[in-house]
This record gives sequence, C-alpha cells and structure tokens, in this order.
Amino acid sequence: MRPLEYLEVALAVPVTTGYARYSDEPADWHVAQCLNQLLKQSGLQKSDIDGLAVSSFTLPPDPVAALSRSLGLSLRWLESVPFGGASGVITLRRAARAVQANDATVVACIGADTNPRGGFAEIASRFSRAAVDAIHPYGAAGPSMPFAHVTRRYMESTGATRSDFGRLCVAQRRNAHAFPSALLRTPIALQDYLDAPPIAHPLHKLDLVMPCAGAEGFLVMAPWLARELKLPHARIRAVVERHNAYPDDTAILRGGWLQERGRLYREAGVGPQDIDVVATYDDCPAIVFMQLEGLGFCQPGEAAAWVRDHDLTFEGDFPHNTSGGQLGCGQAGAAGGYLGLVEVLRQVTGQADRNQVPNASLGLVSGYGMAVYDRCLATGAAVIEGVGA
Repeated sequence: MRPLEYLEVALAVPVTTGYARYSDEPADWHVAQCLNQLLKQSGLQKSDIDGLAVSSFTLPPDPVAALSRSLGLSLRWLESVPFGGASGVITLRRAARAVQANDATVVACIGADTNPRGGFAEIASRFSRAAVDAIHPYGAAGPSMPFAHVTRRYMESTGATRSDFGRLCVAQRRNAHAFPSALLRTPIALQDYLDAPPIAHPLHKLDLVMPCAGAEGFLVMAPWLARELKLPHARIRAVVERHNAYPDDTAILRGGWLQERGRLYREAGVGPQDIDVVATYDDCPAIVFMQLEGLGFCQPGEAAAWVRDHDLTFEGDFPHNTSGGQLGCGQAGAAGGYLGLVEVLRQVTGQADRNQVPNASLGLVSGYGMAVYDRCLATGAAVIEGVGA
C-alpha cells in the first residue's frame, strides 16, 4: 500500500517559553503562556484555534478537556498525548492528520509542566504502577536507577566510556550557552564532566537532566494559511512511531527507530547523509547514543566513535541538539519531548538566531519516552523540511 503523504500540512511558529527551575504556577498556566506566544507570533486570534493537543504530567487531576474552558477555546479537535519524550513527534503526526482530514484548521501543539519545590519526587513516585508498587517503595526513586542500568549495560556491550558521554555533554553545554531560554548556559570542559559527583553508578551529576518548569509549542495548519500569515514554515517529509519495539529484549539497548528507519527515510526520500540538523531525546547520554545508532548515522555500538569523530555543536559538522537539549535547557516535564522538534523547526525555518546552522533546510528529530522499570515504551522520529514563508 502506498503511504499517505502529509500533503497540505504546514508546521510553524516554534515557541519556547521562559524556563524556570521552580514554579508555583499550575500546569495550565504554563500551557496558557505558550498559547499566548503562539497567538502573538502567528497573528492569529484565539477563535482561530480549533484544535489542541497537549502533553503534561502535572495537569492531572484536571483532564486535557478542561483546558478548553480555562483557556477559553472552542475546539473541533482535542487530543491528550501522554508519551513523555516521544510526545512531540507523536503529537505532530496526529495533528497533521487532523488538519489533512479537515478535522481542524489550526492545531496548537503544546508540551508543558510545572515544577514546585519537591514536585519532581512526587511525580516520580506515582509515574506508573511499576513505580508505585515495585520501585519507589524500595528506595529506587526517580529515573536515575533504570537509566543507570541501561547506561551500564550499554557501556559493557559497546566499550563506550564516560569520556565518550562527556564529549556529548560538553557540546550540548556549548549549544546551550547560545540559547537564551537554557537554564544551564555555563560551558563545561570534559574534566568538569568527569569530576562531577556520582549519582547512580555509572551516572554522575552531569549525565542527568535538571527538572524545571516551562513549555514548548508549535502550530500545525494548512500551507495556504501559513503563506497568508507570512509565517516561515516547514513541511513534513515523514513521521514514524513504534511502541514497545523489542518486548523480548532483557537489556534495552535499542529502540523502535531501528525498526522504523527504513520507512522513515523511504517516505522522506532522503537518507541520514542528507540531514542538516538533528535533535535526539537526551534524558541521559546513552539514550542519545542509542538513537544515533538506531537512526543509521552510525552502526550499532559505534556511537562513541561517531561522537569522537564529529563536532556536535551548532558550528560543527554534525549539528545536534543545537539549543542545548535537556542536558543544557533542563527538563520541563513533558515539554522535554517537544524541545528537540521545536528547535529543529526553528533551524529549518531560519529562526534559530545565535545558534543558527547555516543553510539548514532538512532536519530530523527523534523521541523516546515513558520509562517503566526496565525500558522506555514509546519511540518516534520525524523528518521536516523548511519551505520559507
């Protein structure tokens, strides 16, 4: 069967709200801040938004449906996208189909979370049934334990070292230094990374993202409307998702990108060598290495050598996580699953300001989310191309 192309769909108005280490405002306040910026930067009125997709861990007990009331929106299409680090890509896929099917004219896609003092520990303790019953009661609070397990197995399997992970972290801090919204803008040297305090072997402090509050968002609409509004925009070349890709694997050292990359590149009509700018979900460096391998930039087990041989800054030969990623910006809950997509959209539409990659027109973004005890369940990837205003 011939794939249904994403025709007559435009992706526009990348928005990152100001991040804050802590916030006493509720999640819907952060959603509202993002929506306000989307309207201001697009020139649209609130009444023009008839579709809404939101990802948030801290919005409950309010449902996403309650946002129509608190934001004053009358909607034809509404979606909750609870897939953590894969939320941005999956939201893009579903919002694009909604516009294509005329279920909505303009969809606001927003990832947002708040972070009151002590709030992250509460989220981690009730993140999943596994967390409630089998993880948190035994003292393994938060994501550090499963990612330490994955990192250790990855290092044992591939020979990757902490210095290899450190090169990634140093590059992303360099990128964050040029991005005004990043909370961790101070550049670091490799030795700073190596000397950081240990957290959960083999993870140290600079391997882990800093919880914070904030929002990321973008609009999906028809190209004619984007042109009428004179908005720089992108088109979707391909989007894929895969859930629980390898259910029989005991050590999760691969994700759904490996299963779906043939479809991704075939439908996009490009290969890894054609991509100008890349964003991967970066809740810890080993997960980035898995994505670089799974997306075909290097062979399985060779990401460490790839990072050693390439410059991952926005000035380098492999621009990667050019806003600093979560390791540089912080992790604003589910907004972390949108951060890479929003940055790639900025890049391919020439709106990245100080960290703009020259002549970037084709971008790839991947996501990875919903960690349970021994694995993440949701993976996705998208190729988008800037087409101007």
